[in-house]
Amino acid sequence: MGIVWGWLWKAALIVVLAPFALGLLYNVIPAPSTLMLARWASNQPVVRDWVPLTAISPNLVRSVLASEDARFCTHSGIDLVELQGVIDESDGLSAPRGASTITMQIVKNLFLWNGRSVIRKGLELPLALYLNAVMPKHRQLEIYLNIAEWGPAGEFGVEAGARRAFGRGAGDLSPRQAALLAVMLPNPHKRDAAKPGRGLNRLASNLQARLPREGAELTSCL
Repeated sequence: MGIVWGWLWKAALIVVLAPFALGLLYNVIPAPSTLMLARWASNQPVVRDWVPLTAISPNLVRSVLASEDARFCTHSGIDLVELQGVIDESDGLSAPRGASTITMQIVKNLFLWNGRSVIRKGLELPLALYLNAVMPKHRQLEIYLNIAEWGPAGEFGVEAGARRAFGRGAGDLSPRQAALLAVMLPNPHKRDAAKPGRGLNRLASNLQARLPREGAELTSCL
């Protein structure tokens, strides 16, 4: 019995320490998300072509930042302004997407799991602070744009998403195409940039109208 407990303790220690080691390792190697790993393990298709941030259209970079995390360049991994608003309005677990920073979404996608859970939220916040401390902002955004789910059939990353929706690479997106892809992110299984309905077109138009009002600080850390 002592041997079993010894192995369980070692396994738990590995699970706890793995995100800290991977946070450093993913500075230099392409990162897979837990959802990608799950699809590979269950023999489901995964389409992902890693592209560096410098090869991604600035239209897409600005659209995603404005839509997902406009204070990305100024927060420390957690947007305390948005988080406080969620705490004031709810129990903190049913947070709107705006309260979850890009750094927090990376942590969830690389190390944790989906779902409404106190445990997951409790792990997500300190890991986001850690990741922000050991990984430059430009690398965080590069990883996010390459692991985000961008289609209903295993399309991950903006290159796969752009080619699926518009038949062109991530570096050649127009402002409208970039906006449509950005507003897909909250629900890529129901929102389709290739065939946008009235609602998705409205969201993309609102985002395009807001973008000129975003200052240089939107991308100042890149």
